[in-house]
Amino acid sequence: MTQIAFAGVGVDFGDTTLFSSVSFTVAPGERWGIVGRNGSGKTTLFRLLTGELEPSRGSIARAPGLRVSVLEQHRDFGGATTVWEAAAGGLAELLALEQSLVTQAADLALDSSARALTRYGEDLERFEREGGYAVTARIDAVLHGLDFDPARARVTPLSALSGGELGRLGLARQLMTTADVLLLDEPTNHLDLETTRWLEQYLAASGRTVLLVSHDRAFLAGTVDHVLHLEGGTATSYTGDYAAFVTQRAERRLTQQRAYEQQQRTIAHEKDYIARNIAGQNTRQAKGRRKRLERLPRLSPVIGVEGTMAVRFEVPERGGDQVVSAKNVSVGIGTRVLVERFSGTLERTGVLGIIGRNGAGKSTLLRALLGEHPIEAGELGLGTSIAAGYYRQDLSQVPLDRTLYDVIAGLRPKWERGRIQGHLGRFGFSGQEVQRRADSLSGGERARVALAMLMLSGANLLVLDEPTNHLDVESIEALEDAIDAYDGTVILVSHDRALLRALTTRLWILHERRLTEFAGGFAE
Repeated sequence: MTQIAFAGVGVDFGDTTLFSSVSFTVAPGERWGIVGRNGSGKTTLFRLLTGELEPSRGSIARAPGLRVSVLEQHRDFGGATTVWEAAAGGLAELLALEQSLVTQAADLALDSSARALTRYGEDLERFEREGGYAVTARIDAVLHGLDFDPARARVTPLSALSGGELGRLGLARQLMTTADVLLLDEPTNHLDLETTRWLEQYLAASGRTVLLVSHDRAFLAGTVDHVLHLEGGTATSYTGDYAAFVTQRAERRLTQQRAYEQQQRTIAHEKDYIARNIAGQNTRQAKGRRKRLERLPRLSPVIGVEGTMAVRFEVPERGGDQVVSAKNVSVGIGTRVLVERFSGTLERTGVLGIIGRNGAGKSTLLRALLGEHPIEAGELGLGTSIAAGYYRQDLSQVPLDRTLYDVIAGLRPKWERGRIQGHLGRFGFSGQEVQRRADSLSGGERARVALAMLMLSGANLLVLDEPTNHLDVESIEALEDAIDAYDGTVILVSHDRALLRALTTRLWILHERRLTEFAGGFAE
């Protein structure tokens, strides 16, 4: 059985083709990861799946009565006033059916006709089939998995939640729906390591059809069994988990590259023959070869290399061996203590990962380390000749009232125009794009500008607060390579397990105000 089928689908916006010739089918229970660079059409694909957007070409078939639920970026919790009511709103149809059954049962005392009994039996069967008797336990389990206290959720008003908590609540509400297909757009954005692991296990055990967009490679690896890769104006489907996709993509690109290089050699050989013989005794053969060469369909160079963010961090000055020193340090906000009486040091080189639950105080600790937030007690500071470059989670280091060109020119006033444009080109900004104001950029574009600025910092200590949040998978891979090749020291706060696993050599674990040192990396 097929739930969704795309056949030769293409989408145009004006004179611009976003993608074309997209074909794939989705069967019940499959979990698809949709990956591709920012701007490749992942969000548009979701709009096609929900029927919000019609394709310019091709066709999309859906199984009759198919119910599709999408995780909205702007949360709408209807008339709910408490956290629990908002989560339960995802089961509005089931809860309404429960109330209807109560009413029908009471009415049967007055009307026990065959019609009334048949309706009651059908509704009761549907209620049981969709797990109606366990609805309260299901809501509590999902709230608990997403780090809400179910008991407190019954009395906590929505107005008391932070933006991140509202994001998690929106996800809980969607997981509670009875839809046949879940569309999840970056579902891990507001999750920490523990809640991300829970979501992986929940989706894998649910048996539901899921299509998700995510930049979290570890989450994709633990969740999906199919991958749709949007690249070069089309999409390629892969069967297997994310690791299988990475292998198959590499093999496919290698095959494409070899075919392209072979054709380029053939074209060069033919052009040489034509040039040498077009006016000689073999002119007839040369003209024939020229016609065949003109008709030859040209292969394109391999997609994936060109356009990849080219980031590299250099260390102009080594700095001292001791990078960070902390002695009985306490850090807090208002009356809340986040870190209590921590002592430790960080030596030069390597990548220190700082991990902990959302709201534990990781970002505040970074600001305290850099002198941007006062400490409550103790001593905390950087070592001799340590120059820090800071990537802020909120990207506030990017001045919104300036053009990209002016941002880089302000950091390198002696650079000529071509060099400034070339630097921005490394991060995917070319031509007139360099004259865009930063306030017109998407989150992913602003993140690339922040990295372009950081690359010019000349820091021997990189302090990175959730650097992968707005990046696509291939940009994350480029950033990972740049950090791995960096000769300085890195302090990394991230929920990206693949990044932590690949890079960290030490950990600081923040849990209930205690900061604990671990001598090994996240992989250990």
